[in-house]
Amino acid sequence: MTASRPRDRRPSAPRKMARKRRLAGWRRLALGALLAAPVGVPAAYWAAGALQQAPLLRVSTIVVTGARWVSEGEVRSAAEPFRGQHILALDLDAARAGLRSLPWIADVHLRRVLPSTVEVRVRERTPVGIARVGRRLYLVDRDGVLLDDYGPRFSELGLAIIDGLEGRGGAREEMEEVDRRRAALAARLIRQVSEHEDLAARISQIDVRDAEDAVVLLNGDPARIHLGAERFVERLNIYLDVAPTLRAHVSDIDAVDLRFGRRIYVRPSGAGTGQRGRRAS
Repeated sequence: MTASRPRDRRPSAPRKMARKRRLAGWRRLALGALLAAPVGVPAAYWAAGALQQAPLLRVSTIVVTGARWVSEGEVRSAAEPFRGQHILALDLDAARAGLRSLPWIADVHLRRVLPSTVEVRVRERTPVGIARVGRRLYLVDRDGVLLDDYGPRFSELGLAIIDGLEGRGGAREEMEEVDRRRAALAARLIRQVSEHEDLAARISQIDVRDAEDAVVLLNGDPARIHLGAERFVERLNIYLDVAPTLRAHVSDIDAVDLRFGRRIYVRPSGAGTGQRGRRAS
C-alpha cells in the first residue's frame, strides 16, 4: 500500500506578492482620502457660496406667454420683483400668488430656465358680458370679477350688457368684485344660451337685479322677457314661438313672464310695474 503525501496548503510565492501589492494599494487609497478630506470639505462650501453669488444665476429675463387681453407689460411689471433674485432661490408659490392678483389672470405657471430666465405662462379669465356699474362699463367674468374697462378693442367679443351686478354698497368708481350670486345667474344663462349661436346672437341685454329672475332683451324687441333662474333656452324658444301671436293681441308689450310653466303673462306698456299683466295662455 502506497502512502500519499499531505497536500501543501501554503500559498506560493507569486500569490504572496500579489496579495501584498493589493494591500499596499488599498492603504495608499485610504491615506489619500484622509489627506484630501480637510481640503475637499472647505472647497465644497466655497463652491456653494460662489454659486449663490454668481451673477449669471440672477434673474435678468422675464418671458410672458398666453397673454391675449392682459398686456404683457402689465404682467412683466407684476413680475418685476423677480428680477435680480437668485433663480434657484426664487419662491415660485409667492410669485404665482402675486401675479394672480391681476384681474385678468385666472392662473399662472412659472418655470425657471437656467441660467437667468423666468417663463410666465398665464391663463386668462373669460369675459361673459359687459357689466354696467354706475356710469361705467366693464368686462366681467362668470365669478363677477371686473376684468377691464370696456372699450373698442373688445368689441369683437360681441357680449351682452349686464345690469344689476352692483353689490349692496352700490356702484363705486374703482373696479371691484360685484355681487357673485347675480353674476352666477348671468353666467349660467350665458353658458346655456351660448350653445345655440343663433339664439345667443339675439340677446342684447341681461338684467339680474333679482338674483332669482334673469330678464333679457332681444335685438329689435323692446319687451322685457322674464326667464327666472333655469330653463333659459327652453323659455326663450317658447317666447320666440308665441311672440307673433302675443303682438296680435297686445300691440305694445312691456314685459312677458315665462316663469310659470304653460302660463304666460303679458304686461302692456303703460301698465304699473306691480301688475303681473294679462294671462296669454
